[in-house]
Amino acid sequence: MKKLFAFVASSMLAASQLTATAGGILTNTNQSVSFLRNPARDAAIGLDGVYSNPAGVAFMNDGLHLAFNWQYAHQTRTIDSQNALFRLGAKNNGQDTKSFKGVADAPFIPSLQAAWNKNNWSLQFNFSVTGGGGKCEFDRGIGSFETAVGAIASKLIETSKALNQSLNPLGASVPDVTGYDVDGYMKGQQFYFGFQVGAARKITENLSVYGGLRLLYGTASYEARLNNIRVMNGQSGMSLPDYFVGVTKGLTDAAQTVAMNGEKVQMGISQYVQAYMAQGMTQEQAMQTPEVVALAQQGQQLAEAGQSLKATADQLASSAETLAPYADGMNLKSDQSGWGVAPVVGIDYKTGDFNFAAKYEFKTRMRMKNNSDLKEASVMEATNKYVNGTSVPEDSPALLTVGAQWSVVDNVRLNAGYHHFFDKSAHWYNDTNKLLDGDTNEYLAGVEWDVMDRLTVSGGGQLTRYGLSDEYMNDMSFVVNSWSFGLGLEYKLTEKVKLSAAYFQTNYDTYKMDTPAQNMASLGLSIPAGHNDFTRTNRVLGVGVQVDF
Repeated sequence: MKKLFAFVASSMLAASQLTATAGGILTNTNQSVSFLRNPARDAAIGLDGVYSNPAGVAFMNDGLHLAFNWQYAHQTRTIDSQNALFRLGAKNNGQDTKSFKGVADAPFIPSLQAAWNKNNWSLQFNFSVTGGGGKCEFDRGIGSFETAVGAIASKLIETSKALNQSLNPLGASVPDVTGYDVDGYMKGQQFYFGFQVGAARKITENLSVYGGLRLLYGTASYEARLNNIRVMNGQSGMSLPDYFVGVTKGLTDAAQTVAMNGEKVQMGISQYVQAYMAQGMTQEQAMQTPEVVALAQQGQQLAEAGQSLKATADQLASSAETLAPYADGMNLKSDQSGWGVAPVVGIDYKTGDFNFAAKYEFKTRMRMKNNSDLKEASVMEATNKYVNGTSVPEDSPALLTVGAQWSVVDNVRLNAGYHHFFDKSAHWYNDTNKLLDGDTNEYLAGVEWDVMDRLTVSGGGQLTRYGLSDEYMNDMSFVVNSWSFGLGLEYKLTEKVKLSAAYFQTNYDTYKMDTPAQNMASLGLSIPAGHNDFTRTNRVLGVGVQVDF
């Protein structure tokens, strides 16, 4: 039982992981308001290019350029689960389907871009939240740990029925079980801060190259509570330890009845033996008479039953003592931190009305070290990700971006882009990256229109396709294929100050999967097969300011 609770709690922690907005499985690509109003920025020339097209920044005017961006993201995660065990839940109204919803808020996602251009050189700096960016809360838990509690209830229903069939004829009983009740809560907070420095150089008037380094610092905090676990008997409930106390009492009462019946049998044997000896039989002969033999057999059966009942009572008393610490539920907390460094290279080429660019971010090796309440490893693999003092792999995958921009007329630009995340080549905990069917691919397009000298409006879209598989997907942490759109404007307040604002929304598909049956043989529990539907929502608002010196 203790192992099961550890598994449930660790599952709760894992479910709180989040990525705040657009991009790959572990990467945010929305690192500026310019991206929000037109995500196809891979070949655009602008200060936001210190992330999206760093080689192209070399074609900006000489001088110092600074930009600050603020974004607010609101995201939901919904898992519609189906499992027969949900019918046993006191709050589920006998239904085998249940919806679990997590809300992720990232109220303050900042980013800062800076570039100093002089002649053919451009020195650049970018700070942004490259992963995570907020907290995610599931106020009702998730299906995977509720079905684990339901498996306990299912086993207790089976056990109670079997015991009462044996005990009722003896005038004893154990508490009936009709289901379970549980309150679950989890919260995760995750930030991956990215610091990128580098330099671009114009090789010719049409060609520039870039080289730089990106430092990632990751920090995460996960909290889980599993409270008020109840064994239900109709409308009433009791804690697990109290239930086992009731079972032990029923077994003890039955054992006392058996003992009393055993005494009656012995008295009957004595009376028969005395009567037969009074008729001239020896004691040995009297013990062989049918009446005495039958009573002796009955007495032997009662003695064996008494021993069995006593052993069962002792075993259940021990289980009650083991479960006593969980009478008030469980509270676990895990903090993680780690860092990594990786190179970034880029190229930009201009020809006529067209601009082409590419960028490659190398894989960042990340190891997140745990500071956790979990002090030792368990046979439950999910627990081991949070063992105190251990470091778990959480690489940020390599990323290749290519883009093109076409200046159709002087004040209208069309943009296109492609992103490829090398997810399967990264190293994630327990090699979950190898469970993917393929890498992540994104396709982007957008348009910018200078309505007047001071005002630019823009819009664009992004199609994201992950290499998902049923083996990879679970309700602890999931992503879903999506398409996004953004729109916004930039207003030139003065010749040196620009203001921008944008709205960005992601629309997700629904991933449907059947969940296989699970057998936890060491605990004598089983979870039947079920079904999960996964989907999400995401909306982002952003404002920014750019100053050119």
